[in-house]
Amino acid sequence: MLKKNSNTSLKNIKDTKLSIQFNLDGFSFCISNNVSKETIYFSEYTFSETKLTPESLLLKIKEVFKNDTHLQHDFSNVTVIHQNNLATLVPNKYFNEDKLAEYLNFNIKTLATDFIAFDEIENIKAKSVYVPYVNINNYLFQNFGEFEYKHHTTALIKKIIETTNTTTKTMFVNVSKSTFDVIVIKNKKLLFSNSFSFETKEDFIYYILFVAEQLELNTEEFPLYFTGNIEVTSETYKITFEYVRNIYFLESKNLIFNHLENSKHSNYILLGS
Repeated sequence: MLKKNSNTSLKNIKDTKLSIQFNLDGFSFCISNNVSKETIYFSEYTFSETKLTPESLLLKIKEVFKNDTHLQHDFSNVTVIHQNNLATLVPNKYFNEDKLAEYLNFNIKTLATDFIAFDEIENIKAKSVYVPYVNINNYLFQNFGEFEYKHHTTALIKKIIETTNTTTKTMFVNVSKSTFDVIVIKNKKLLFSNSFSFETKEDFIYYILFVAEQLELNTEEFPLYFTGNIEVTSETYKITFEYVRNIYFLESKNLIFNHLENSKHSNYILLGS
């Protein structure tokens, strides 16, 4: 397990907020001041192997909590972000809380025992319906008491719409170790959102070009912004640049990056601003 963290120390931990994001590939968190909203600490753990089940993920999270003293403070509030592909978006006008499983079954296979949650995404007038990791929620409740939780696409869509203003169809690609999200926006309206798994760079570019074709995006013209786990030297970046002409990184203005070796477009869901 690889750990990266900011070179900042927590001198004053009163009235602080903990934000945690986890997926089967890793676990990251940041601590921010509730008053100033300033991020004062960040840490990221990348697992050597992708965890295959929520149970094995929980074992790893328990290990981190046991050894990382930054997670053992009392926080004023806690937000948890579940990152997985077990989600779908439903426009408000079609949403019925009694049909959560039906919405998901169009895309994934759910079990009768699955707990299904939903988030409100006000700026696109839609709900994100998803399966959270209930075992991890239960463990975090034992540690912190009540907390807020949401799906990662909820946080990602909100943040992109709030911090960007595009008058043409623009693609945003948020990259993780073995998955990535594709979001297309124009004039603060969501045109497309989906998450994909990939093993090779060819898988990666296939999905990007497929989305571009479906939305009639000219690969010589439309802008593509990367966030997350991707660099100019990455094979995924190189192959994308062979097919898409206008590629950029969506960089955060968060000052915590002055204390991190990470690129400013990384960890966008937690640190983007």
